[in-house]
Amino acid sequence: MPKLKTKKSLAKRVKVTKNKKIMRSKAGRRHLLSNKNRKRKRNLRKKDLLPETQKKTVKRGLPYSL
Repeated sequence: MPKLKTKKSLAKRVKVTKNKKIMRSKAGRRHLLSNKNRKRKRNLRKKDLLPETQKKTVKRGLPYSL
């Protein structure tokens, strides 16, 4: 069976933790920041866990990290 290729665009967007959880950045931090309050922008800086519903898709794109 041939080796599977990693989807490099996905590998740049997510990180896999030691316990095989998937961390991602939150959306909404690129532009139009002047009308978002400080607390909201501060919370957008933090990483977030990927929902369980998307785990299957990511597992297909990153075959050797999960």
